[in-house]
Amino acid sequence: MSPIEWPKVKLADYVDLLSGFPFKSAGFSTASDDIPLVKGENVHQGFIDWNKAKRWPKNQVDGLDKYWLKPGDVVLAMDRPWIEAGLKQACICEHDPASLLVQRVSRLRGENGLLTDYLRHLIGSSMFTDYIKPIVTGTSVPHISGAQIKSFEFRLPPLPMQRRIASILSAYDDLIENNTRRIAILEEMARRLYEEWFVRFRFPGHEGSAMTGGLPAGWCRATLGSITTKIGSGATPRGGKSAYFDSGVTLIRSQNIFDYNFVDKGLAFLDDDQAAQLQGVAVEPDDVLLNITGASVARCCMVARRHLPARVNQHVMLIRADSVRMEPSYLLCAINSVEMKRQLLAYAQTGSTREALTREMMSQFAVLLPDHGTLRKFGKIAGDIFRQREILADKNANLRTTRDFLLPKLISGELDVSALPEPQAETA
Repeated sequence: MSPIEWPKVKLADYVDLLSGFPFKSAGFSTASDDIPLVKGENVHQGFIDWNKAKRWPKNQVDGLDKYWLKPGDVVLAMDRPWIEAGLKQACICEHDPASLLVQRVSRLRGENGLLTDYLRHLIGSSMFTDYIKPIVTGTSVPHISGAQIKSFEFRLPPLPMQRRIASILSAYDDLIENNTRRIAILEEMARRLYEEWFVRFRFPGHEGSAMTGGLPAGWCRATLGSITTKIGSGATPRGGKSAYFDSGVTLIRSQNIFDYNFVDKGLAFLDDDQAAQLQGVAVEPDDVLLNITGASVARCCMVARRHLPARVNQHVMLIRADSVRMEPSYLLCAINSVEMKRQLLAYAQTGSTREALTREMMSQFAVLLPDHGTLRKFGKIAGDIFRQREILADKNANLRTTRDFLLPKLISGELDVSALPEPQAETA
């Protein structure tokens, strides 16, 4: 059967759609072993940010059986479903934690001849995004309804074709997920190393180190301004979004910055003249990037070298370590540590109108400064960890580019799936 002969159908006849439960915020838990909740705020473009998930007490789940999510489920945010970075949709993976669905997020499963594995790619396609964007309603909180989701029309391939298309695209997703798990392990290694050395003070040679004023001998607290050579944020070119280009010099914005993680979705680009106007915030390798406004304030990662040359807009601050006094990897781990993150979020609340961190605040922000030898040892170990992490992130970026190129062509039937090989995992 050729693609033109695939029947045109409505999603309503082929999907089991469930909206989440209205959990009360007063009942949320802070215990790390309680149940994470999938809310619209932690559903992103193809992934769920579990680090930001609210939690529900595990002893209060009676009557919630139908709201448990399982591997393969497709989730779609119904409030602000589309933002500039893309559609807020994701798939629950095998290694994701057991979780519960919250209201204003829909869970979708295929039925009646629509495979859920195929459905996840259909929802992630530009075809579905192009359908959703113009029907989003509401001014204060743009939203879509379950009925609108179900009204989506598409051509339904035969089951063997669905399996083949899903198999090809899922092979890319599986490789991405495997690399993502490895990245998470590397990030955890860096976090634990930082906590062991600089929170518990069990650094190499700590047994013979005297304590002075609550710190090991030779250690002190220094302002961020004294251990960096650059602290600054940029601007949005005149004309806003309409002034962006499809390629050129990368403009890094707040939606690209997560803790330890640089997200490629939503990148904007400048021409040479625009970039020249922002030369003062030209990003260099190993620069630390910090979100300084809004709901994502205090999220922090290191620049992805694959996107250099780059600039930052007014919502992102670049922090450049002084190579004589500071290690970039230490600076990144320090800012992302539990205590410093707590302090930064408290500082951000002092603004009169919105959460914000200013250059003056950050320049005066106190950072633990270990002795030179300990700092360099940490920088070597953590630096190697983050280099391995970047290699895996680069591989994922390439895999996503290829998958995103293939997806619309496979969904539409433009490509003959019988001639396409599946990607192969690299051998060590």
